Amino acid sequence: MRRIHVIGIGAGDPDQLTLQAVKAMRDTDVFFLLDKGEARSGLVGLRRDILDAHLPEGTYRLVEVRDPERDRAAGGTAYSPAVGDWRSARAGLYERVIAEELGADESGAFLVWGDPALYDSTLGILEEVLERGAVAFEYDVVPGVSSVSALAARHRTGLNRVARPVQITTGRRLAEGLPDGVDDVVVMLDAHRAYERYTDRQGEDIDIYWGAYIGTPDEILLSGPLAETAPRITEAREEARRRKGWIMDTYLLRRNPRD
Repeated sequence: MRRIHVIGIGAGDPDQLTLQAVKAMRDTDVFFLLDKGEARSGLVGLRRDILDAHLPEGTYRLVEVRDPERDRAAGGTAYSPAVGDWRSARAGLYERVIAEELGADESGAFLVWGDPALYDSTLGILEEVLERGAVAFEYDVVPGVSSVSALAARHRTGLNRVARPVQITTGRRLAEGLPDGVDDVVVMLDAHRAYERYTDRQGEDIDIYWGAYIGTPDEILLSGPLAETAPRITEAREEARRRKGWIMDTYLLRRNPRD
């Protein structure tokens, strides 16, 4: 039976790999790498660096395939169908490479940024492949250090405060409003700088802890009162995007009650 490891590899630093992740990597015959195009070639390079740091050369094969294009202009009611179409295209790609590149008794692996259980589509896509019934395999999941936990560690802060909740959401949801009853909000996948909407909230004291390319040599960290720090984040973010062609950032918004 074919076997698949879904391995969380942390936010980019090869030292963030767990012993469980290294063990799973050493049990892998074929690594499937998704190429997201020239602008994001560094993502493939970082995965190769991780493999070089932990595995002897010549003990595994690499299969590199081009990631299907996603309609990123789709918004509103068209957003979910566009994501669904992209995930189905990915499922077809995964189905093909597993069937063609992985022997009947071999192990393959997908190296997932951060943790596979947090805002990543790999597990859902593999389930869709199995439901199609064209190729059979077993799979397991190795948790990883998420960008959320890495962000908190790099800023030397906790995600929540005593007896208070924390919520993890997306920039798209944050643009609809800060959640009620939650003062610590982690935001991921914010392509449109939703934090800027909250820089002039009267009567509210909000701090931001922001990080981009966390765990990599290009890491950028900024923190402070939101009203003062947001312009610096926007400037750093746009400069980094121009320089690298892509950006991965995460941030924590923290409301401080005035009482």
